[in-house]
Amino acid sequence: MVGLKPSDVPPPLGVKMASAGAAACIADIVTFPLDTAKVRLQIQGEKTAVGGIRYRGVFGTITTMIRTEGPRSLYNGLVAGLQRQLCFASIRIGLYDNVKSFYTGGKDNANVFIRILAGCTTGAMAVSFAQPTDVVKVRFQAQMNLDGVARRYTGTMQAYRHIFQNEGLRGLWKGTLPNITRNALVNCTELVTYDLIKEAILRHNLLSDNLPCHFVSAFGAGFVTTVIASPVDVVKTRYMNSPPGQYKSAINCAWTMMTKEGPTAFYKGFVPSFLRLGSWNVVMFVSFEQIKRAMMVTKKKIEAPN
Repeated sequence: MVGLKPSDVPPPLGVKMASAGAAACIADIVTFPLDTAKVRLQIQGEKTAVGGIRYRGVFGTITTMIRTEGPRSLYNGLVAGLQRQLCFASIRIGLYDNVKSFYTGGKDNANVFIRILAGCTTGAMAVSFAQPTDVVKVRFQAQMNLDGVARRYTGTMQAYRHIFQNEGLRGLWKGTLPNITRNALVNCTELVTYDLIKEAILRHNLLSDNLPCHFVSAFGAGFVTTVIASPVDVVKTRYMNSPPGQYKSAINCAWTMMTKEGPTAFYKGFVPSFLRLGSWNVVMFVSFEQIKRAMMVTKKKIEAPN
């Protein structure tokens, strides 16, 4: 199980979901500038650069944003991002062990196929529920805070209202199919790779079940996930950020990218994606384990007879 020693008593579902949501919020706060830089690099090339501004590399993007828009621009969409993680991570990570157990009939030592199936299931479930928060987050990250440039949205709740009023419910769930595809890939790759790397490290006695082991496992999972999910992630970002009518569908968006910019467009923002996923995984998994253990200790104290 993710973040669980074999000798541990499995925590209740509520504890796992709350721990996953809280840990993901912590990871988002730490890595959000990298995510914003990733979005800016991914959408670059689909339209003429505003004010002649072009981004070069992850740190060049961050530096340019601070210089032209101020440091607060790196956290555009943070509120929606935290809303997303509270809904999203609590389902995709918090439910993973339970869904895996459901597919195995309660047996331990699930095979790789069962783990992939469980990861895809919880990833798809989470997207279906939390998609509106992802749409708002991406659009906030994409908009530029420059003098003389009109802003699409002024606040998180105003963004939800504006999208609903102008694009309907379909606007709030725009890009659901590529996002389900992307997050099914991310979730099964991230959680399954973390599980497998951690188990291999412990099985060969390379490290004990502590922070270094969690760090290596999480960072490795982040790299593998970025390689597999980056093309879908770029399409998802561009499609969700696009105004009505720019693309007919997610497939049309991908085809437009291929014909106009070539195959390398699908890996735009790869470095910030990797830096973000690698660091996000490290912060999230370490926080997840510590918060979960702290909640279990608190729960036992509360339930202990006086």
